[in-house]
Amino acid sequence: MKENEVRASFEKKFGGDYRIFAAPGRINIIGEHTDYNEGFVLPAAIDKRIYVAIRPVNGSIVTINSVDFDQTINFNPEDELPDLPHWALYPFGVVKELQKQGLKPGAFEAAFGGDIPDGAGLSSSAALESAFATALNHLFDLGLSKMALAKTGQSAEHNYAGVRCGIMDQFASIYGRAGHVMKLDCRSLEYEYFPLDLGKYSLMLIDTRVKHSLAVSEYNSRRNDCEEGVMILQSQMPQVRSLRDVRPKDIYPYKGMMGEEIFLRCEYVTEENERVTETCKALTEGDLDRVGRLMYASHKGLRNKYNVSCAELDLLVDTARTVEGVLGARMMGGGFGGCTINLVKSENADTFRKVTKAAFFQKFGTEPAYYQVNTGDGAGESGK
Repeated sequence: MKENEVRASFEKKFGGDYRIFAAPGRINIIGEHTDYNEGFVLPAAIDKRIYVAIRPVNGSIVTINSVDFDQTINFNPEDELPDLPHWALYPFGVVKELQKQGLKPGAFEAAFGGDIPDGAGLSSSAALESAFATALNHLFDLGLSKMALAKTGQSAEHNYAGVRCGIMDQFASIYGRAGHVMKLDCRSLEYEYFPLDLGKYSLMLIDTRVKHSLAVSEYNSRRNDCEEGVMILQSQMPQVRSLRDVRPKDIYPYKGMMGEEIFLRCEYVTEENERVTETCKALTEGDLDRVGRLMYASHKGLRNKYNVSCAELDLLVDTARTVEGVLGARMMGGGFGGCTINLVKSENADTFRKVTKAAFFQKFGTEPAYYQVNTGDGAGESGK
């Protein structure tokens, strides 16, 4: 769904005179499950977005139309938690989190939709939060910084959608810059842009079109495992605040205290932080072969140590290794479904698509979806 469809939907339902804002989904080149461990991530905003057509209204009732779901809801922002469909929890959560900051966004009516595939691990939820947060910030002159908007979206996800996500998704959606990836330090929130010059290569996403039911519960469980590992490390090394403070070699002596499962979780996170730093160096040096090797290593850790992959993702990564012109592949996102991200020589893209589609169909009886993505700019008012 493109911007003009959202405009048409708003005009049909509410009439004219509105503004339109947009926020992108994101990819993550490397650095998975490191953000809530105060580590490093390397995301980029993409050229797929959520669009929000919006205007302020008198009174106290907010009305939001989801073009994708063909539903319209109303709520009073003063209500604690009205009975809402799941999609509505994101904009409702943004409004409530703004109120918690002592801000008073007024009533409004809005319509939204977009072209970010749902459930593909491209952070459509963060884009929705970022689009509404940006829109309300402009509409009601709230004066919030970009980082405050990203944190507002993150808090909405925690407190209303029930996912204890890190800051990466909302950060990427707000701060994206076309042609670049962003190395974000999830502790200090300092960030640095790195040009993403792929030359003869391109990024292709393969969407398994599955989302196993344990995705949210297991995501929160992994976070708890990491926190337990940090508590054990702190008992021996009081200076440790998070897994960010240790390297892989630092945790080996405490494997017995942690137990196999928690040890592997912590080992993966410390190794992944190092891979992010190595990937930035490789991009700076134009060494895409090395970037690809690091992507494969990331997937191996996610599969064998963090245990957040699934059969569909593993088959796609294993098949990618057999195709000429593919430098790297890995699962991307929370796991248990969603997408793989693949670094593919552009002239080999058709072959890559054919081979992976055939292997997937043979094993699972369904076909995955394919998206070629480019980097894009962060949230803002459309046309400005």
